[in-house]
Amino acid sequence: MPHLLKPATSEIVAKLWNLCNVLRDDGVTYHQYVNELTYLLFLKMMQETKEEACFVISRPAKKKGGAVVDEQGSLWADLVGAAPADRLSVYQDLLHDYSHHGKGIIRQVYAGASTIITKPSTLSTLVTEIDRINWYSVDRDDLGDLYEGLLERNASEKKSGAGQYFTPRDLIDSIVAVMRPTLNDIIQDPTAGTAGFLIAANDYLRDHYPPARRTKVQKEKHRSSTFYGIELVQDTHRLALMNMLLHGIEGGIQFGDTLGEEGSRLPQATLILSNPPFGIKKGGGLPTRTDLPYPTTNKQLCFLQHIYRNLAPGGRAAVVLPDNVLGGNNVGADI
Repeated sequence: MPHLLKPATSEIVAKLWNLCNVLRDDGVTYHQYVNELTYLLFLKMMQETKEEACFVISRPAKKKGGAVVDEQGSLWADLVGAAPADRLSVYQDLLHDYSHHGKGIIRQVYAGASTIITKPSTLSTLVTEIDRINWYSVDRDDLGDLYEGLLERNASEKKSGAGQYFTPRDLIDSIVAVMRPTLNDIIQDPTAGTAGFLIAANDYLRDHYPPARRTKVQKEKHRSSTFYGIELVQDTHRLALMNMLLHGIEGGIQFGDTLGEEGSRLPQATLILSNPPFGIKKGGGLPTRTDLPYPTTNKQLCFLQHIYRNLAPGGRAAVVLPDNVLGGNNVGADI
């Protein structure tokens, strides 16, 4: 079945996307807008899902030689509650605190985060408009779909340049339906992008194995040790982590290069779903990994080698590749 957003969810996606007009006067690109919006939107959505306990800052106490202590970081309510003229400074401090002192997954989500907004009135308008949206019209389980809808809108906007990180959801859903994931699977996407394949696999498991019927062990495995991946681009990695958290999944996606040594350290998977990037490795060099038996600068062939080496015995994979990649008298035929 095609993946369709519910009307209320689709309406909010349209409203959020239209807020990019607020930033145009500041010379903000579509890609920058989505990054900026996701910082704010993540704060708001975590409030809606009552998951704000993860917003923790860990740093030494102010007195000299003080021990490291955990404290509650700034939340969406702090932004809304600040005077309009002060919201930008509160926001800047928030991003700095989570980027440098955030604890656990929050530090990964906000790694290197900074704002390109320079006008207090611009930030204040965004906060007000996001808070004004009727969030109660969206079910808890649809908040992740709302976020994905925004990513899809960004990918479809040619000016954003984000299409390279986003595989059409209908194609993903079709592939996942054919592969039929189970609760016993360890699922991996070595080219994670915004986590589309992993989220679709999660949705499939939710529909076919309702959480209410799972054992405690099954619930814990699903949340923390079912989904794995690597993403090379930091901003895209951030989007993937946020997407996973909004779907109730912790971590699992590393920031790094699957064709580097970190790729060789991924746990073996029973199901790999992937749409590898096409073309040759940047600069024309070979991957730095030493465990790929067929050296080549062709990225999709390198990823294909990773996939079949990383599958557990009896594992299965679905991979999007050009129709001629394995043909001809080249290394593809050898692989």
